[in-house]
Amino acid sequence: MESAVHGLGISVQPGDPRGEPAISLMRELMDEEAIRYADLGADTFDSFRPEDVLSAHGAFVIACLDGHPVGCGALRPIDPDAAEINRMYVSPAVRRRGVGRALLADLERRAAGFGCRVIRLETGDRQPEAMALYEGAGFHRTTPFGSHAGDPISVFFEKAL
Repeated sequence: MESAVHGLGISVQPGDPRGEPAISLMRELMDEEAIRYADLGADTFDSFRPEDVLSAHGAFVIACLDGHPVGCGALRPIDPDAAEINRMYVSPAVRRRGVGRALLADLERRAAGFGCRVIRLETGDRQPEAMALYEGAGFHRTTPFGSHAGDPISVFFEKAL
Protein backbone atom coordinates (compact mmCIF):
# COMPACT_ATOMS: atom_id res chain seq x y z
CA MET A 1 0.00 0.00 0.00
CA GLU A 2 1.44 3.35 -1.04
CA SER A 3 -0.11 6.66 -0.23
CA ALA A 4 0.55 10.00 -1.83
CA VAL A 5 -0.25 13.56 -0.90
CA HIS A 6 -1.02 14.97 -4.32
CA GLY A 7 0.32 18.36 -5.19
CA LEU A 8 2.92 18.19 -2.44
CA GLY A 9 5.26 15.60 -3.98
CA ILE A 10 5.05 13.41 -0.86
CA SER A 11 4.70 9.66 -1.07
CA VAL A 12 4.77 7.06 1.70
CA GLN A 13 5.61 3.44 0.98
CA PRO A 14 6.71 0.32 2.84
CA GLY A 15 10.43 0.05 3.46
CA ASP A 16 12.90 -2.38 4.96
CA PRO A 17 14.01 -1.12 8.40
CA ARG A 18 17.32 -2.96 7.95
CA GLY A 19 18.26 -1.37 4.63
CA GLU A 20 18.98 1.98 3.11
CA PRO A 21 17.49 4.56 3.32
CA ALA A 22 15.97 3.47 6.66
CA ILE A 23 19.33 3.10 8.37
CA SER A 24 20.38 6.55 7.23
CA LEU A 25 17.15 8.18 8.40
CA MET A 26 17.25 6.42 11.78
CA ARG A 27 20.88 7.47 12.19
CA GLU A 28 19.80 11.09 11.63
CA LEU A 29 17.08 10.58 14.24
CA MET A 30 19.56 9.20 16.77
CA ASP A 31 22.01 12.05 16.06
CA GLU A 32 19.28 14.65 16.62
CA GLU A 33 18.13 12.99 19.85
CA ALA A 34 21.73 12.85 21.08
CA ILE A 35 21.99 16.61 20.63
CA ARG A 36 18.60 17.43 22.20
CA TYR A 37 19.29 15.21 25.21
CA ALA A 38 23.10 15.57 25.42
CA ASP A 39 23.04 16.53 29.10
CA LEU A 40 21.44 13.19 30.01
CA GLY A 41 24.50 11.14 29.13
CA ALA A 42 24.00 7.65 27.78
CA ASP A 43 21.76 7.00 24.80
CA THR A 44 18.36 5.73 25.94
CA PHE A 45 16.76 5.64 22.48
CA ASP A 46 17.60 2.14 21.44
CA SER A 47 14.38 0.17 22.05
CA PHE A 48 13.67 -0.27 18.32
CA ARG A 49 14.02 -3.79 16.94
CA PRO A 50 13.41 -4.27 13.19
CA GLU A 51 11.91 -7.73 13.75
CA ASP A 52 9.06 -6.12 15.73
CA VAL A 53 7.82 -4.32 12.63
CA LEU A 54 8.54 -7.12 10.18
CA SER A 55 6.02 -9.36 11.95
CA ALA A 56 2.32 -9.61 11.15
CA HIS A 57 0.53 -6.35 11.95
CA GLY A 58 3.79 -4.42 11.92
CA ALA A 59 5.07 -1.98 9.32
CA PHE A 60 7.96 0.28 8.47
CA VAL A 61 7.34 3.11 6.03
CA ILE A 62 9.52 5.65 4.28
CA ALA A 63 8.33 9.07 3.15
CA CYS A 64 9.76 10.55 0.00
CA LEU A 65 9.54 14.14 -1.13
CA ASP A 66 9.91 14.49 -4.89
CA GLY A 67 11.38 10.98 -4.93
CA HIS A 68 13.97 11.54 -2.19
CA PRO A 69 13.73 9.71 1.18
CA VAL A 70 13.11 12.31 3.89
CA GLY A 71 11.29 10.54 6.71
CA CYS A 72 10.28 7.26 8.26
CA GLY A 73 7.99 5.67 10.80
CA ALA A 74 7.25 2.27 12.25
CA LEU A 75 4.19 0.49 13.57
CA ARG A 76 4.61 -2.40 15.95
CA PRO A 77 1.89 -4.48 17.54
CA ILE A 78 1.39 -4.20 21.29
CA ASP A 79 -1.55 -6.60 21.53
CA PRO A 80 -4.44 -7.58 19.18
CA ASP A 81 -6.20 -4.24 19.78
CA ALA A 82 -3.26 -1.84 19.96
CA ALA A 83 -0.13 -0.83 18.08
CA GLU A 84 2.69 1.56 18.85
CA ILE A 85 4.06 4.16 16.46
CA ASN A 86 7.82 4.29 16.72
CA ARG A 87 10.79 5.83 14.90
CA MET A 88 8.82 8.75 13.48
CA TYR A 89 11.33 11.08 11.90
CA VAL A 90 11.42 13.81 9.28
CA SER A 91 14.68 15.38 8.09
CA PRO A 92 14.98 18.95 9.44
CA ALA A 93 15.38 20.50 5.97
CA VAL A 94 11.85 19.43 4.94
CA ARG A 95 9.90 19.90 8.15
CA ARG A 96 6.63 21.85 8.11
CA ARG A 97 5.85 20.65 4.59
CA GLY A 98 3.36 17.89 5.48
CA VAL A 99 5.76 14.93 5.56
CA GLY A 100 5.13 14.13 9.24
CA ARG A 101 1.35 14.36 8.76
CA ALA A 102 1.57 12.05 5.73
CA LEU A 103 3.64 9.50 7.68
CA LEU A 104 1.29 9.61 10.65
CA ALA A 105 -1.83 9.26 8.47
CA ASP A 106 -0.31 6.28 6.65
CA LEU A 107 0.58 4.51 9.90
CA GLU A 108 -2.91 5.18 11.29
CA ARG A 109 -4.48 3.65 8.15
CA ARG A 110 -2.27 0.60 8.46
CA ALA A 111 -3.11 0.14 12.14
CA ALA A 112 -6.85 0.39 11.38
CA GLY A 113 -6.37 -2.13 8.57
CA PHE A 114 -4.78 -4.53 11.04
CA GLY A 115 -7.86 -4.23 13.25
CA CYS A 116 -6.29 -2.07 15.95
CA ARG A 117 -8.65 -0.01 18.07
CA VAL A 118 -5.97 2.25 19.52
CA ILE A 119 -2.52 3.49 18.61
CA ARG A 120 0.02 4.70 21.12
CA LEU A 121 3.37 6.41 20.98
CA GLU A 122 6.09 7.87 23.15
CA THR A 123 8.18 10.94 22.47
CA GLY A 124 10.65 13.01 24.43
CA ASP A 125 9.73 16.12 26.38
CA ARG A 126 12.23 18.18 24.35
CA GLN A 127 10.45 17.54 21.07
CA PRO A 128 7.69 20.18 21.01
CA GLU A 129 7.29 19.85 17.24
CA ALA A 130 6.48 16.17 17.57
CA MET A 131 4.06 16.78 20.43
CA ALA A 132 2.28 19.48 18.40
CA LEU A 133 2.01 17.11 15.41
CA TYR A 134 0.47 14.35 17.52
CA GLU A 135 -1.94 16.63 19.35
CA GLY A 136 -2.96 18.21 16.04
CA ALA A 137 -3.70 14.74 14.68
CA GLY A 138 -6.08 13.94 17.54
CA PHE A 139 -3.75 12.15 19.95
CA HIS A 140 -4.09 12.85 23.65
CA ARG A 141 -1.68 12.31 26.51
CA THR A 142 -2.01 9.01 28.31
CA THR A 143 -0.42 6.93 31.04
CA PRO A 144 3.08 5.53 30.55
CA PHE A 145 3.52 2.19 28.82
CA GLY A 146 6.26 -0.03 27.41
CA SER A 147 10.00 0.21 27.81
CA HIS A 148 9.97 3.97 28.50
CA ALA A 149 7.32 3.81 31.24
CA GLY A 150 9.71 4.92 33.98
CA ASP A 151 11.60 7.47 31.88
CA PRO A 152 11.09 11.00 33.28
CA ILE A 153 11.66 12.64 29.87
CA SER A 154 9.02 10.56 28.08
CA VAL A 155 5.61 11.87 27.07
CA PHE A 156 2.97 9.29 26.10
CA PHE A 157 0.11 9.68 23.64
CA GLU A 158 -2.73 7.56 22.29
CA LYS A 159 -5.57 7.80 19.82
CA ALA A 160 -8.67 5.68 19.39
CA LEU A 161 -9.20 4.47 15.83
